[in-house]
Amino acid sequence: MFRPAVLSLLLAGSALLAPALAGAAPPAGATHPTVLLKTSQGPITLELFPEKAPKTVANFLDYVNHGQYAGTVFHRVIPGFMIQGGGYDANLREKPTRAPIPLEARAGLSNVVGAVAMARTGDPDSATAQFFINTADNKNLDYPRPDGNGYAVFGRVTAGMDVVRKIEGVATGSSDGMSDVPRTPVVIESATVVKQ
Repeated sequence: MFRPAVLSLLLAGSALLAPALAGAAPPAGATHPTVLLKTSQGPITLELFPEKAPKTVANFLDYVNHGQYAGTVFHRVIPGFMIQGGGYDANLREKPTRAPIPLEARAGLSNVVGAVAMARTGDPDSATAQFFINTADNKNLDYPRPDGNGYAVFGRVTAGMDVVRKIEGVATGSSDGMSDVPRTPVVIESATVVKQ
């Protein structure tokens, strides 16, 4: 997502609200894949919504199943906005990825607190492995804002929001030309599908 040039456009208007995930949830009754992220700050459980973002969920699960996220870090942490990870190791070396996927931001899911969305560049169809977890009600990222395309939500945190908040609160600084980088790496030790 917020590869540096795009981020500054997105910070305005992201007010911190109580965790209300209704806007990130699809209709009740469906069974959804679940992924467990074991991080150096604790576990985070994600529920994914393939009926709303099928290509995005398939892409994320493929990266999970191939071990892409093991050893990656949350490399961009902005309190009152989001935590972003999945693309860099603890030395801030970018991991190789497959070809990007098409944007699925028009599914009606919202970037509310706890919603999980794909990161991308200014090109709407540029998402690969990086994702972010909203720590505020960031409806300014929903289609069509901020650039006519929006950011594709494909899941939500169902357990471990306290861990997300711990990550959100770590000290950050600049490193290797990136800002908002945790001073002590917050590592995704493993990512595992716990329910298909």
